Amino acid sequence: MAGIISVSRSDLKGRRKKLRQKRQIKIIQTIWQTITVSSLAGGLLWTAIQPIWVLKTPQDIEVSGNHLLSSEAIESLLVLSYPQSLWRIEPHRIAESLKQQPMIVQAIVNRRLFPPGLIVQIQERVPVAIAQSRRDQGNSDTDHKKISVGLLDVNGVWIPIEKYTSGDPSLQLPSLKVFGSLEQYQPYWTELYQALGQSSVNVKEIDFQDPTNLILKTELGSIHLGAPNSLLSEKIKVMAQMRNLPAQLNRSQIDYIDLKNPDHPLVQMNQNNNSLTAQQVSKKI
Repeated sequence: MAGIISVSRSDLKGRRKKLRQKRQIKIIQTIWQTITVSSLAGGLLWTAIQPIWVLKTPQDIEVSGNHLLSSEAIESLLVLSYPQSLWRIEPHRIAESLKQQPMIVQAIVNRRLFPPGLIVQIQERVPVAIAQSRRDQGNSDTDHKKISVGLLDVNGVWIPIEKYTSGDPSLQLPSLKVFGSLEQYQPYWTELYQALGQSSVNVKEIDFQDPTNLILKTELGSIHLGAPNSLLSEKIKVMAQMRNLPAQLNRSQIDYIDLKNPDHPLVQMNQNNNSLTAQQVSKKI
């Protein structure tokens, strides 16, 4: 019995010794891992603060996604000083500042490590019309109203014209012109523009100055649509169906086409005595 007890105690001592050795090895491994990670981190930090990781000139910025605005115009909006450490630049802040610009819908900015620089990806707001509106200047006389000129995109977002042309004065402006208060026609703008885009009739001007009568200046002449309402798209379709009207009537005697009721289009004829007569016509001529 004493022999069994003696062997058991020896076995326990051996196990304790092995456990101590394992703990010592684990501690040494942990120390070496810590030293290795610290060395790598220190090396990366040292590399990061070296002069090579510096944005030196605007040529270190790569701009993509721009079709209307020049790369130089985009770079001028970044408000960066040179030289500047690449690691001090906050790409998300630059992207947010770009999205505040009326000409830009979306922007993504990332650092580029090799070679050091910035990658700027943008989505432009495409103007589709030149808009003019009069704004009161504290006097009811229209002569004392300020005329504001801007650009509209397909969603009716106003773009100050100087913001669009300042970077590149040679940019081609849209041919379509819109008159009236933006606040008045903005709710109908997207529907109207999309309907006109699908129409075969060329529209040169859109006049929203009278809220009760939307007027289009087209290749057919002046077309009165009445107040914008749910029949707006239907009126544009009827307008397209009347493309051959000038061939059927004396164009010089047509004062305007009345499509306020798309089911009963009228042509207001200008007689020799300057009086107007209404002539109903078919929607398909």
